[in-house]
Amino acid sequence: MPTDLNLPNSADQLYDIPAFGNVSFLHFTDCHAQLLPIYYREPSINLGVGNSEGKVPHLVGASLLQRFGIVPGSRQAYAFSHLDFYAAALAYGKVGGFAHLASLVKRLKAGRPGALLLDGGDSWQGSATALWTAGQDMVEAALELGVDVMTGHWEFTHGAERVLHVVRNDFKDKIAFIAQNIVRKDNADPVFDAYVIREQNGIPVAIIGQAFPHTPLANGEQFTPGWDFGIDEAHLQAVVDEVRKKGAQVVLLLSHNGMDIDLKLAARISGIDMILGGHTHDGVPVPSVVQNPGGKTIVTNAGSHGKFLAVIDFDVKHGRVADYRYHLLPVFSELLPADPAMQACIDRVRAPYQSLLQEPIAESQQLLYRRGNFNGTWDQLIVEALMQVKGAEIAFSPGFRWGTTLLPGQMITRENLMEQTAITYPDTSLVEMTGSEIKQHLEKLCDKIFNDDPYQHQGGDMVRTGGLVYACEPAAKINSRISDMSLNGQAVQAGATYKVARWGVGSAQSAGEPVWDVVEQYLKSDQVVKNHTPNVPRLIGVDLNPGFAND
Repeated sequence: MPTDLNLPNSADQLYDIPAFGNVSFLHFTDCHAQLLPIYYREPSINLGVGNSEGKVPHLVGASLLQRFGIVPGSRQAYAFSHLDFYAAALAYGKVGGFAHLASLVKRLKAGRPGALLLDGGDSWQGSATALWTAGQDMVEAALELGVDVMTGHWEFTHGAERVLHVVRNDFKDKIAFIAQNIVRKDNADPVFDAYVIREQNGIPVAIIGQAFPHTPLANGEQFTPGWDFGIDEAHLQAVVDEVRKKGAQVVLLLSHNGMDIDLKLAARISGIDMILGGHTHDGVPVPSVVQNPGGKTIVTNAGSHGKFLAVIDFDVKHGRVADYRYHLLPVFSELLPADPAMQACIDRVRAPYQSLLQEPIAESQQLLYRRGNFNGTWDQLIVEALMQVKGAEIAFSPGFRWGTTLLPGQMITRENLMEQTAITYPDTSLVEMTGSEIKQHLEKLCDKIFNDDPYQHQGGDMVRTGGLVYACEPAAKINSRISDMSLNGQAVQAGATYKVARWGVGSAQSAGEPVWDVVEQYLKSDQVVKNHTPNVPRLIGVDLNPGFAND
């Protein structure tokens, strides 16, 4: 644990990290197109079950602070936990913002010659401007930031042609887009380079790319119809062996698997020094060290929304890593000046949309947040809107992990609304489902989160529900986790039919108005948002789970 973890009252105290060794990397991931400083509340429910219970990354609140020795009430407690979030946000301010991130990158690179900046993906989605420009605003920001290597996930929802166009044109000879686990369906040829080898201070280092392996299942096959994704252990091991034979003395996996998958992978693949992970948005201050047949692999995850920047320093001796240092630095906007060149880039890409972005829609009198295994106040607002506007008894909203936080008293602008809804498949629909179909749907989605095998985890949190009340036992087996479903105090009947409003289900969706129009109509019907209590299911068997905070 870094000794400076609880100190930061100034930029110098927090960000003057002494250089160490002779090879360095900077890593951020899952920024979800947030170019400006934001508020972002960490989850109060992030459950691990079975072998994952009580282990990283499934720790929240006081359990997380205690595990890592973080002082309650400190800046670091604000960054890494949800505790006293509103008061802490008022005290410590916003986080992230690419202009502030750029200042930190330059500050750290100044003492680390040749350091490489790695982007773990989910960078081109999550904002209005990223949607309206097909990610071009983020492409320009990445080039200005000096990203060297990236992999992807939500980038692919802009479509295969768009991603390839950026890689072959904007990124050519500047940013390497890598993914060892994406091949063409017709001939199994690789779509992207599997890795890059760079030399740092005379030492060859390899970065291997691992894109999100369940992209077609999570987002729909229509975006990348000719591509196959997967975890592909055998191919990954072959790639690791190949770069070692080519002389790589440091081997990193730039991963968008999610931390549970990375922990399992690290135990089964030999020759990777460190996995720089993303996808699950886990801000983990201390890496996990995993034993495998070839030695040890360090596993990390660097949070989300531009809120953190990881600093990795290796001391390489006699052709191998002898020691390392790791720091996960919160990007406190008020402690870092805005980099002028990056700020100019941001202003330029946002300028055509400024009036639309700032348009007020409603005032929020409560804390609006999303992240958590089961529900959040932003999600509750969305399902209430779906039910009211679409005339539904029940609403489903996807368990997306992206989305910023809004403090009480802030105005909900169009930009804020799009930060919760900006996807390329936003259509809403009203469908009829039987009680048995609803249960089957919930069971299937729950298994994608709590399956005993991490390789079956397909990303995201549990679908958010409006109207429907139920109980959930996460540690149970599939088809036994969901029970006691009710609607308006009456038990849901297996053979009865219910009107269900939903959005964000990809190619299975029937055409309807985009979800942001539905929510805007709902907000304008009563322009003061007062109270949306998250509809969290009654959770069974989690009272002592350190991934559960009942607040």
